[in-house]
Amino acid sequence: MAGATSLHGFADEIWIAEGPVVSFFAFPYPTRMAVIRLGDGTLFVWSPVALDDRLRAEVGALGRVAHLVSPNWLHHLWLADWKKAFPDARLYAPPGLKRRRRHLKFDAALDDAADNPWSGDIDTVAVRGNILMTEFAFLHRKSRTAVFADLLQNFGPDWFRGWRGVLARFDGIVSPNYGAPRELRWTTWRRAKAQATIETVLRFAPERVVVAHGDNASLHGTQFVRRGFRWLLG
Repeated sequence: MAGATSLHGFADEIWIAEGPVVSFFAFPYPTRMAVIRLGDGTLFVWSPVALDDRLRAEVGALGRVAHLVSPNWLHHLWLADWKKAFPDARLYAPPGLKRRRRHLKFDAALDDAADNPWSGDIDTVAVRGNILMTEFAFLHRKSRTAVFADLLQNFGPDWFRGWRGVLARFDGIVSPNYGAPRELRWTTWRRAKAQATIETVLRFAPERVVVAHGDNASLHGTQFVRRGFRWLLG
């Protein structure tokens, strides 16, 4: 199946899959999802990418898909396909997504204060304080892995070309000066709230980090997070 999406092991009970490149304000953005197998054998699917037959079969072989999670209101493109393929899975809406995707039937709101069904395996932390969006980060305790979406972008120096490369470097999303794009930094007005969340992540001391856009960190996860949020931590 040429071009089919495939799962790859990333850490203990975590798999990732690379999705298609999408255009975001004329910038080519790669997509990535993560699948975490919980202690009860069910699956937590984070930021689902485009679903094809191969990916559906590989995910199904790992266990029953129980939770479909979008970490913020931007990561919604393929939620409907996944809900159709796995109708018994619960679909969770972060703040703002219900208004954007009114035709989707969400089963619950995503909330870090709730006793989430995955709380025995994964800590849920909301990065609040930004006027554009609230993003949720996830901390998988068994593998010491942190999972971030748009607040921690780590593109290689050659991913963007020409004027896009110049703007991406200015935006602060290109390694080694990676992190949140400047528009999210500038619109984080209540920095104390956001900083408190990142300090929670640092106390967790992740060994590795999964990001939706760019290169993951398979080692030195705590240092990776600290550097990516130096704009916030000071």
